[in-house]
Amino acid sequence: MALVLSCALLLTTAACGGDDTQGASAVATPTGTASFEQQRLAKTRFVANAGLAAGATYQWIVKPYRAGKFTKGADGRTLALVKAGLAGAFTYNRLKAAVNNAKGDPLLSKAVAPLAAGIESLKELGTKLRKGEVGVADIGAFESVINSVKDAGKSAGAEVVEQVPSASQLGG
Repeated sequence: MALVLSCALLLTTAACGGDDTQGASAVATPTGTASFEQQRLAKTRFVANAGLAAGATYQWIVKPYRAGKFTKGADGRTLALVKAGLAGAFTYNRLKAAVNNAKGDPLLSKAVAPLAAGIESLKELGTKLRKGEVGVADIGAFESVINSVKDAGKSAGAEVVEQVPSASQLGG
């Protein structure tokens, strides 16, 4: 019995050992299937990310702004501004992910490529929202970029539908 156990231990140790460079290169090498899956699901991922960005923009930025929640002295202003700031950062993040997803589909990639500068312009607006330094032009910028992304998706056969993210998605 001791001989069997020692042989088993010796075999598992030998199997675990070996050349470390071979293991590292095997992990770093992407497979053809992962690339294929990414290409195949590019439109679906684009629609999901752009939909979440559109939903967050409408729910926590546009809607409260139109309701007057961002004006000085408004009831719940601080909370509305914090949520809007988080939504702004979330929107920027999801739009960047959507553009990255669009690269997997040639038609969608061409439709979304001109929007990169508009999406980059949203980068600092999340901070501006949290500080309460938001104006009509800032809200318009969010709406404009979201509408452009929706139009680009629709022209490429990937219609974007607004999806309101949960509060935990905003914070995470």
